[in-house]
Amino acid sequence: MLPRPPLVFLKEATWSKVITLGLTLFFILLADAILSFWVPNFLQQVLSSPLLMGLVMSFSSLVGFASDLVLPQIIKGITVKTLFIFAIASSLIFSLLLLQATFTPFVLLLLLAVGIWGIYYEFLGFGGQQFVADSTPLKLHSAVWGLLSVFKTLAYFLGPLLAGFLLARGQTAPIFVALLLTLVGLIVLILSNRKHSRPMEIDTSQVSLIKEFEHWAVLFRTIWPILILSLFLGLVDATFWTTGTVWTEELSRESWAGNLFLPLYILPSVFMGFIVVRLGIFQGKKKLAEKATLVAGIFLTALAFSPALIWQLLTVLLASLALSFAYPLLDAVYSDIIARMDRERRHLIGLSSSTISLAYIIGPTAAGAITQQVGERYTFAVMGVATVLIATLLLFVTPKKLHLHQQEIHAWE
Repeated sequence: MLPRPPLVFLKEATWSKVITLGLTLFFILLADAILSFWVPNFLQQVLSSPLLMGLVMSFSSLVGFASDLVLPQIIKGITVKTLFIFAIASSLIFSLLLLQATFTPFVLLLLLAVGIWGIYYEFLGFGGQQFVADSTPLKLHSAVWGLLSVFKTLAYFLGPLLAGFLLARGQTAPIFVALLLTLVGLIVLILSNRKHSRPMEIDTSQVSLIKEFEHWAVLFRTIWPILILSLFLGLVDATFWTTGTVWTEELSRESWAGNLFLPLYILPSVFMGFIVVRLGIFQGKKKLAEKATLVAGIFLTALAFSPALIWQLLTVLLASLALSFAYPLLDAVYSDIIARMDRERRHLIGLSSSTISLAYIIGPTAAGAITQQVGERYTFAVMGVATVLIATLLLFVTPKKLHLHQQEIHAWE
């Protein structure tokens, strides 16, 4: 038998790693999706205020933002597998604290729980970006993120539906199922053996928040267009997972089909990831992501036109189709840059992750405040108008090529 061409072998090895990691992510994120639907409704019930609910949810991302400053400076020789084990451990602790909160819903306990939740997301973010940048070929970055997004979005599509089913069987049922699914994810990760055992070759340095901000300032001068786009995509996502969960509950009182509002936000990414894989987009990713975001903003604005259930479901589906095309392209842009940064990539991973954290600090509180003034439906319209304006501006100012300040970056070592 003739030996296989090296490129074919490389691709097969890559997809084997991607699929095993994708399965791990599916179970972890399915648990997270169930709790993401359950937590905002539980908080609003306990705190009796959309604004207070948003503030507590924002605290999670505030802790995540702080983690983004510290983690890049203290990790050394850590593998993708270890990062995901840390994420799973954080998820288990979060679930157990939520379980206790159903009996004693003290504010401090709730803040501790969502704080652990914020750290969990940072471990996932660092693990995912490190995996794609270090373990997959540059030309496959868009395709890899597209395939990983299939596992991710399938979990987040099924999560709200499963959460609604479980809530009918008791307030704590979603938490117990989330614990079980997280343990299944841990088992899959362990069984994947050495596929994700390559360490991050990073030297430990003294923790200096000022130095980290200086590094971020250097990176921001170059990559600010994609950071701004990440911020607004994060704001939209945060609105759906806070105000959107409450709006889904309200629509479901009108008809069972109302339960589909949040799942329809997730559904397109299940198959859009395959489309991105098929297209094999290698160039022009930034502009394509911005155009898709612009289209999504237009459809989000259209949610204000009619309260009819069919209109709400149709427009959120169309908005999500555009968003699900933008997300993997933006992730691929980050991975391209991270791959060019060699040893100092941890700072960009921290900066990109902190942008999402910032979106989730601002998003829930802003959405809660807007909701108290205009209601859930018009909150999405306000976010849509803002998204249209920002995406249009970025289309005009984003350069074709993002040039890193390599000499300055190399001096960080």
